[in-house]
Amino acid sequence: MDQRLSLITLGVADLARARAFYENGLGFVKANDEPEVAFYQLPGIVLALWSRAELAADAGVTDTGARFCGIALAHNARTREEVDAILARAVGAGAVLTRAGESTPWGGYSGYFADPDGHLWEVAHNPFWTIHADGRTSIR
Repeated sequence: MDQRLSLITLGVADLARARAFYENGLGFVKANDEPEVAFYQLPGIVLALWSRAELAADAGVTDTGARFCGIALAHNARTREEVDAILARAVGAGAVLTRAGESTPWGGYSGYFADPDGHLWEVAHNPFWTIHADGRTSIR
């Protein structure tokens, strides 16, 4: 298997609400026409929003409704100020701030929000990583 992650699918309770949060609140642009799933082309990866029940059925698992599953998505920002601005924008769109932006032990700055379905997002500034003009992040 190649070292690659191509798609992240978030199971959501209400697709219309989730789309409104990501599109109107955060400014994501939907890249497909199908009404039952939303795909967003991000730099080097695709984000999908799909019914939580449909996702569980497709994966052959039972949805236990657990809110924390031990995973967080992350958005790397170019500055500490951008971290705070993104956190504020997310909260203004209906997210819950779970940790305000603060200095980290590794020399960066980060905070967290939970989207309307409880999916955690870390927003971080890592001064040791490069964010390219097209939005890709490199660790070297």
